[in-house]
Amino acid sequence: MLTNQKDHWENIYQTKQPQDVSWTQDIPAISLFLMKDLKLSKDAPIIDIGGGDSLLVDFLLKEGFTDISVLDISSGAIQRTKQRLGKKADEVKWIVSDINDFVPDRQFKLWHDRATFHFLTKEEQQTRYVQVAQNAVVGNLIIGTFSKSGPTKCSNLPIQQYDESDMVSKFGEYFSKVECISEDHMTPSGKLQNFTFCNFSKK
Repeated sequence: MLTNQKDHWENIYQTKQPQDVSWTQDIPAISLFLMKDLKLSKDAPIIDIGGGDSLLVDFLLKEGFTDISVLDISSGAIQRTKQRLGKKADEVKWIVSDINDFVPDRQFKLWHDRATFHFLTKEEQQTRYVQVAQNAVVGNLIIGTFSKSGPTKCSNLPIQQYDESDMVSKFGEYFSKVECISEDHMTPSGKLQNFTFCNFSKK
């Protein structure tokens, strides 16, 4: 991503509260549902891509997972989550990085991404993402993007819409589709946004 995208996200997290942004979820239900089927061990390495101030990490900690990493381009987003978690934040590995610049130093049983991949609108960015994921994942990849009937922008930035066949086309060289689900997300302002969520397993 361009440097000004980092500036964009830092500004968002400095000026807006969770109730002011569309992606806020009180319960990341679809992500948790798909994860439950994986029957991961509590010490399985998990990374949440673009985790920001998502509550997914809170739920993972409550469920007893002990090897959690959260990556986000915004240091402000991560700092907000650390403050929310308090001492529990010390149990999480925090990574401030643009996903296109991320060079994992380990592998993960689960790579989770809700609404980061769809911000990569250039083919070379998408290819880079898939390459990073295929090197880093030894288990499953759960990824959620705006669907073909979802928004075309988020936070005033263009996004790439995906349906199930698009996702399989992007990730199918290295991952096998387990299932894809359509989700209607209700934003804090009361608008519906349709997502495509897919669970892939590493070939």
